[in-house]
Amino acid sequence: MSSRFARTLAAVAASLALALTAACHADVSEQATTVDPNEHVELTYWTWAPNMERLAEAWNATHPNIHVTVSKQDGGDATVTKYLTAIRAGSGAPDLIQAEYQKIPTLATNNAIADLARFGGTRLNSEFAEGTWRQVTLDTDAVYAIPQDAAPLMFFYRKDVFAELGLTPPRTWDDYAAAARAVHEADPNVYLGTFSANDAGLFVGLTQQAGASWWDTAEDRWSVRIDSEPSRLVARFWGDLVEEGVIDNKPMYTPEWNNALNTGTQVGWISAVWAPGVLAGNAGATAGKWAAAPLPQWNTQKATTGAWGGSATAVSTQTKHAAAAFAFATWLNTSAEATSLLAKEAGVYPASLSAASSLNGQTQEFLGQRDFYELAARANDSISPFIYGPNVNVAFSAFNDEFAKAAQSRQSSKFLTSLKAVDAATRTDLANLGFDTEEETH
Repeated sequence: MSSRFARTLAAVAASLALALTAACHADVSEQATTVDPNEHVELTYWTWAPNMERLAEAWNATHPNIHVTVSKQDGGDATVTKYLTAIRAGSGAPDLIQAEYQKIPTLATNNAIADLARFGGTRLNSEFAEGTWRQVTLDTDAVYAIPQDAAPLMFFYRKDVFAELGLTPPRTWDDYAAAARAVHEADPNVYLGTFSANDAGLFVGLTQQAGASWWDTAEDRWSVRIDSEPSRLVARFWGDLVEEGVIDNKPMYTPEWNNALNTGTQVGWISAVWAPGVLAGNAGATAGKWAAAPLPQWNTQKATTGAWGGSATAVSTQTKHAAAAFAFATWLNTSAEATSLLAKEAGVYPASLSAASSLNGQTQEFLGQRDFYELAARANDSISPFIYGPNVNVAFSAFNDEFAKAAQSRQSSKFLTSLKAVDAATRTDLANLGFDTEEETH
């Protein structure tokens, strides 16, 4: 599969209207693979993580010949669009960019980020969990970025409410459904959670845990696997709970949702390792009342989880200092000094396994939970493999549209209909973009 995927990426990059010229790629491939200690280099790094200037200062203090300047960006689609515009123009692109895992296929197929294997990137694989590493290699021999932060899914719940109702954290999804019923039966105004259609990333992570991979390649063709049995399993589960009325159907990140967290009318949240920071900001009055637990399982014999978010550091194909950029990206995401600062200053959960393990024993401040980082480390190590495709934006937009209607209807059957519609929209878009796609077989 690795060689097929690599050939597919190459073919796709050549066919895209936004692809770079061969000369741009050659600039990086022909550069020296090591840093000249006598050369002074200026690098620009686009990132949206907070306080990254402090990490750049730490690097600059000990690397006087490679000076890094942080340029703060908005993140998400806006940054990717701005970056690709600069790449197309042939000027204005930074030397390094923080890239969400889900955007790496888009950047790679647009030949906008350099393959770091020639600089020694492949030797870093042991620093990261397999599921995380595959996000930056796309199952090829290339290394398109260095993982920065991991975002394994976990279950967060109000431990005071669970204690009052005699509930324990759910080990299985059947347990979760039973807990949702118990919470809502005890008070019809209270829910264990909500099905939110305004952020596809969470749903994708849940299908990832169940064994789905929404994109794949076979015989040098992209295939779309959104409407697969693992995804249908997840869609049916949440559709049934919404139809039953024991899970809310309102979107996250709204004033109403914030109020539900604050007032205790939502007492659980399936989220990622970064959730305590969101809870601290949105429901600060509940500090100390929440706890984290592993994500409920479909199969208790083999613990798995998905991811919601996370990002990596990529090097631009237009940089004139690729080896220096790689050196900074490696330090940023693997050194003890930098990863400690990432956790402390940027508030991220480092993807580096050694950095994550160094947090073990520390108490998570908002939760007041001593074993939080041990739980997070186990979750990070059990992220299921997943491949994103080059048109994530289309799939996610279709999800928002289709599943908003399904959630509003409170009909479980609509969830499956919506899943099929997302699959069809994604498949059609790939074909319209000129990708060689596999025929629908399901």
